[in-house]
Amino acid sequence: MKSLNRSKLKKLINPSHIISHINFSASWKMKSGSGNMDKAKIIEFSNKVREKLSAEVRSQAAYYGIFPEEIHAVEEHADSVVINGRVFNSRIKNQRSQLVKQIKGKGYEQVMEEVTYTWFNRLLALKFMEMNGCLPDHIRVFTSSDPNKPEPDLLTNALKLDSLNLNRDLVLDLKAENKDEELYKYLILKLCNYLNKIMPFLFEKIEDYTELLFPDKLLHTGSVLHDLNSIIPEEDWQEVEIIGWIYQYYIAPKKDKVFADLKKNIKISKENIPAVTQLFTPHWIVRYLVENSLGRLWMLNRPESSLVDRMEYYIKPEQQESDFLKINSPEEIKICDPACGSGHMLVYAFDLLYAIYEEEGYTPSEIPEMILAHNLFGIEIDRRAGELAGFALTMKARGKDRRFFNKEVYPNICMLENVTFEQGELNAYIDAVGSELFTNAHIATLSQFAEADNFGSLIRPAAKDVSDLLHLLESKNLSENLSHLSTHQKVLQALKQADYLSPKYHVVIANLPYMGGKGMNNRLKTFLKDNYADVKSDLFSAFMVRNIELTLPKGQLVFVTPYVWMFISSYEDLRSYILENCTITSLAQLEYNAFEPACIPVCTFSLENAHYSNFKGGYVRLSDFRGAENQSPKTLEAIKNSNCCWFYRASAADFKKIPGSPIAYWVSELIAKLYTAGCLKTKVNSTIVSIFSTIRLIHI
Repeated sequence: MKSLNRSKLKKLINPSHIISHINFSASWKMKSGSGNMDKAKIIEFSNKVREKLSAEVRSQAAYYGIFPEEIHAVEEHADSVVINGRVFNSRIKNQRSQLVKQIKGKGYEQVMEEVTYTWFNRLLALKFMEMNGCLPDHIRVFTSSDPNKPEPDLLTNALKLDSLNLNRDLVLDLKAENKDEELYKYLILKLCNYLNKIMPFLFEKIEDYTELLFPDKLLHTGSVLHDLNSIIPEEDWQEVEIIGWIYQYYIAPKKDKVFADLKKNIKISKENIPAVTQLFTPHWIVRYLVENSLGRLWMLNRPESSLVDRMEYYIKPEQQESDFLKINSPEEIKICDPACGSGHMLVYAFDLLYAIYEEEGYTPSEIPEMILAHNLFGIEIDRRAGELAGFALTMKARGKDRRFFNKEVYPNICMLENVTFEQGELNAYIDAVGSELFTNAHIATLSQFAEADNFGSLIRPAAKDVSDLLHLLESKNLSENLSHLSTHQKVLQALKQADYLSPKYHVVIANLPYMGGKGMNNRLKTFLKDNYADVKSDLFSAFMVRNIELTLPKGQLVFVTPYVWMFISSYEDLRSYILENCTITSLAQLEYNAFEPACIPVCTFSLENAHYSNFKGGYVRLSDFRGAENQSPKTLEAIKNSNCCWFYRASAADFKKIPGSPIAYWVSELIAKLYTAGCLKTKVNSTIVSIFSTIRLIHI
């Protein structure tokens, strides 16, 4: 029998230590260090660039007579507008009208925030592309190749940039008049329009009100340009992972405000859901997730594959399996992250898929295109995060194939948007294009996205498969029926979103959004009550059920969640659902303080969407290893040495021997037998869990 330190025993039996977090009202995705990246510099960069851009955007709005409290009246003419005594051309007139319309619909603060992050994303993307030599002619947008020249190469070499389709006369005039600021703005806008052909999801055609609010005086000392160049070390720009870290810290102030408001009983509005449910997943957990889902599926189909040699976090099954989802080629595999954020998990899935394609003999030049076209799918309610996810995947593809930009292949990232129809609008459209094309389920599906930005991937389309209808309607030519053109676009948008939410994925990967009922807005709370009654207490539990539905039978799922669902009685229905419908193939339960910034106890685990009652999954218990820095190495140690005292094997049959079916994987056979024999009858609660831990240690 191993000796047990008294203080350790006291700590183990203290129920508050195990699950003192039960009453939290809102929580969020975890974060941890990323290699040698300087997080302090990333935080400084995100804060300074966001604040300066916000101030510039508001200053530009004021220049055109638009203020938080009021919108000044202007004198409009057919081809011009007079604002505060200054005359502007028809383009400015139209852009200002668009801006005013947006503000009247959404409010001043919301529009200013949207434009700020739009330009933040674009400038961030340009900076990353510059630092990795991905821009046309390897042009430097923000820096100079000559250390003796302060102005960027974009400005110096303006007349050499033939690919940007510049107005040479305008460039010459601006140079002659020493209007460097105006010329620099013109060049950046033209570059953004050029990149629209490569990444339309990020670089939309800039001819709208966002151009009107483009930052002014970028070449001045202390401008955003200075921060873009001086804060983050050059070497940190080499990894696409930095995009997600910057985004995390960009939204951090809003997250802090939302949590402060929660203490005042102000619910989390749909606009603020992304801020409190999107934070970065540590890279080692991403590897664990992808390797125990995609990697597991591939090893089942190719047991001789050398892929296993590069999957350090893969927990091999005890015995060879014969009943699994069959895959004939890599192109068949569909992987979805239904709350993808800035795309960190999809980016690593790209790396593993690339190795799979290579092993199957595909040529390097065709692999990136195949992965983006066939394999990776992301769903997101936050447009700015979805844009960055698409950008990160595009950069991964460009990193493997220098000619990738010429192929017009775009990542499959669905940014869910609200789709609503006026009374009678949808019926008139259906009659016009042919009512025989639509089933009742199709019609019901079209009306399910009125609050897509609130409910996200939890929406269950009434029609299980809309792909045939979608393809048919995409081929319809409505040029002769312009009255239905707007409705047609909305119908296509709704069907595309429903298609992403169809149950067709071989692998589903997610760091699930966490939000307790106390923080939910009323519409979200009602939606969960109506659609996920048995698992409505937290957003993550509803997402667990929904993600299982998105996965093909025998497909693979992996999650990061709070580990409350494993033990406490309020999640008994969820445990029952999982144990009856799925098989836990692996799980790592992290130490309580493994993520200092959040201090929320979490687990990361993998499921197969099939029930094998006696399958013994591999479990890693990290509760004795304090600190984020110990979680990864101790997980690897357990995987390499299954005889260590923090690695376990357990099955659903084991859990069902105990009332309430807790995922008490460390419980010794002695305890399970006592329950089976009826010697123990108490359901597992926090105290029992602690005692089990102690008895297990003594029993060894």
